[in-house]
Amino acid sequence: MTETALAPATTRANAKFRDPDVTADGARRAGVDLVALRTLWINTGTLCNVTCRNCYIESSPLNDALVYFTLGDLRPYLDEIAREKLPTEEIGFTGGEPFMNPEIIPLIEESLRRGFRVLVLTNAMAPMARLKAPLLALKERFGAGLAIRVSLDHYGQSLHETERGPRSWAPAIDGLRWLADSGFNVHVAGRTRWGEGKDSLRRGYAALFAELGVGIDAGDPAALVLFPEMDGDAEVPEITEACWSILGVSPQDIMCATSRMVVRRKGADRPAVVSCTLLPYEAAFEMGHSLAEASGRVSLNHPHCARFCVLGGGSCSST
Repeated sequence: MTETALAPATTRANAKFRDPDVTADGARRAGVDLVALRTLWINTGTLCNVTCRNCYIESSPLNDALVYFTLGDLRPYLDEIAREKLPTEEIGFTGGEPFMNPEIIPLIEESLRRGFRVLVLTNAMAPMARLKAPLLALKERFGAGLAIRVSLDHYGQSLHETERGPRSWAPAIDGLRWLADSGFNVHVAGRTRWGEGKDSLRRGYAALFAELGVGIDAGDPAALVLFPEMDGDAEVPEITEACWSILGVSPQDIMCATSRMVVRRKGADRPAVVSCTLLPYEAAFEMGHSLAEASGRVSLNHPHCARFCVLGGGSCSST
């Protein structure tokens, strides 16, 4: 793999987050060991039907830096999980917009057929709407084993469209309502970037869900996930080994203790495993091509590690 295969890495305005082992002030940098691979994420490709204002992965109708993941790409990883008896419970599909991937239904079906729970992250807009019939068929076969998480950046149209663009609200609401009315196991993901407290956000979403008649419990952190904002250039403290006790946070609770993500880069001859869903591009976080190769320790050497995971308490999985 060459650097030209990657999207531009996050810039570093100062000496922070440069050394994987030592912080800028000379302290030992925190790292996270893989406790157990509970969730395997698949990036289905970075193409998306919308261009969001602050998409951490820079998805858009033009960005194909990560190309469509295929059923042939997926099966070796599911085989490795079975062969090595890994404790993986969940396969997550993220993008881009997963429902733009022409093989998304076979990808979901294969994962469910092998006994995994499946979580699909979507904006619930036109790409999903085109697949209503096969999605209903999967729901009939596998029930609540298939969960779909809809990105709704705020409970109000104005702020949602500030992030996702004009005319993005109504299609997302229509998709959310269809999922709920059809009996899917449906969750929602919002953002905390608005300067509004989490309790207030949850009350706002609860009012929206009641208005729409969708049975989502806004007080349940798995049913309504509120993601911390990510800005790789914003000032954020580095996480040292001493921070675990200072912050009262356990490394076992950090996302990379229980998950990895597989991507296929444009021009690459095979998929690669990266440390987590937040860092699909940077070479320092690529861990090999197999799950065994990716079982090592992850150095928390990126602003996202600090802001989203340790300080923000964020995790992309459904548990």
